[in-house]
Amino acid sequence: MNDRERRSALGDFLRKQRSRLSPEDVGLPTGARRRTAGLRREEVAQLSNIGTSWYMWLEQGRWKA
Repeated sequence: MNDRERRSALGDFLRKQRSRLSPEDVGLPTGARRRTAGLRREEVAQLSNIGTSWYMWLEQGRWKA
């Protein structure tokens, strides 16, 4: 598996896991209406104690090791 494929696989994994969780599952308030199921990227970043931009880069495969 090359670097591009690993990045893509990580992004797919993160998106799938994010879509499986609800705010209630992690102790967050439900809040306003959501367009898609699952947590928002900002919520995952906050729970992971990383910046939103960094999380988005991971999900989009734009990080460099």
